[in-house]
Amino acid sequence: MLHLLLLLSLFFSLAHAAEPRTRTCRILFLQGPSSAPQSLFLFDGTTLQEVELPRMNFSPVYRITSTATSLALVSKSIDPTAAQPIPQGAPVAKIGEEMTDFYLLLTHDPSNRIAPVNMQMIDAHASRFQQGQMLWFNLTPNRISGQLGNIKITMPPQSRLIIDAPVRGQENYHIDIRFSAPQQSLVEPLCQTNWTHDPRSRSVVFIYQIAPSPIPRICAFPDFRPPP
Repeated sequence: MLHLLLLLSLFFSLAHAAEPRTRTCRILFLQGPSSAPQSLFLFDGTTLQEVELPRMNFSPVYRITSTATSLALVSKSIDPTAAQPIPQGAPVAKIGEEMTDFYLLLTHDPSNRIAPVNMQMIDAHASRFQQGQMLWFNLTPNRISGQLGNIKITMPPQSRLIIDAPVRGQENYHIDIRFSAPQQSLVEPLCQTNWTHDPRSRSVVFIYQIAPSPIPRICAFPDFRPPP
């Protein structure tokens, strides 16, 4: 009986280890111009799928082949079975070995004739970025500071920060975000308003700048996933 239990335990352990990992991603084309494509083809080395490139919200959740090591974007459908299916110069991003859920952040690159975008991977694994939390990106040379509900934040230039829920339940809270330009001590207002917290959802916030304006902009994108 003991030997049978050991064999069963070994069988289930091996079966669990052999299960392919589920990989998913959502896409955001941050400040993509209207002249840029509304969709492209995403190739993960095995699967080719047409994906949306939303500007003001996240795309649907896309499944990625569990063994994929990189992603490429192309503007036209390709033959995945070809010896070299990806055209030279196509935007490519590597997938970290432990990345199973991530955001694909796109920015406009009109010089790329294959697909006019740059790609950046953002790890969004649930163990590191949980429901109710906020992931902030300061993509500017400015120092950011302020208040989110009961939480004070400080962000140096070109930094990221995960913030716990600013309030407990599904309720409104006040935000007061300010910035200091490089080489200046003056702290100027950036955003003063009320936001609504949803404890069921994660949120990603970007602070960025569009030349030639010296004033940063701020955009927040909720990422709600219905339970399986």
